[in-house]
Amino acid sequence: MTQLRFSIGGESRNATRLYADASGFKVAVDHSEDRGGRTNAPSPFEYILAGYAGCLNAVCHMVAKEMGILIHKLFVEVSGEINTDRTNGRSFKERAGFQNIDVDIQVYSDSDEEVLSRWLEVVETRCPIYDTLVNPTPVSLNVHKLECVYY
Repeated sequence: MTQLRFSIGGESRNATRLYADASGFKVAVDHSEDRGGRTNAPSPFEYILAGYAGCLNAVCHMVAKEMGILIHKLFVEVSGEINTDRTNGRSFKERAGFQNIDVDIQVYSDSDEEVLSRWLEVVETRCPIYDTLVNPTPVSLNVHKLECVYY
């Protein structure tokens, strides 16, 4: 079994903005103005959706190659809805996360619908982000108190 470990580190700049380092890439995270941010960077929600789209893209191409499917062009659209009441402390009836996520994959290919349908079934079973989203994943959340530093 091959295990890979991924990690990022981030520093808060204010209540809505965070700068993270991911494999040497600087990544900014912000919220939209209606959520108190400045819309200077994608939101955490958009990063989840973009990560899912990126993973689907890679797995779609990998599985297509294995199945002998020629992909001329591939488009991946991912959208989701979140009820913000729990996050904002107004209600605790709904979960805080995405209520649903919809994916639309459009592909230019010489393969017929039946082959593409089988292809998508295989992609679904092999996409790690899909697996993470639809199955419970243990998450540990820890806090470490730092000594106050004024600068």
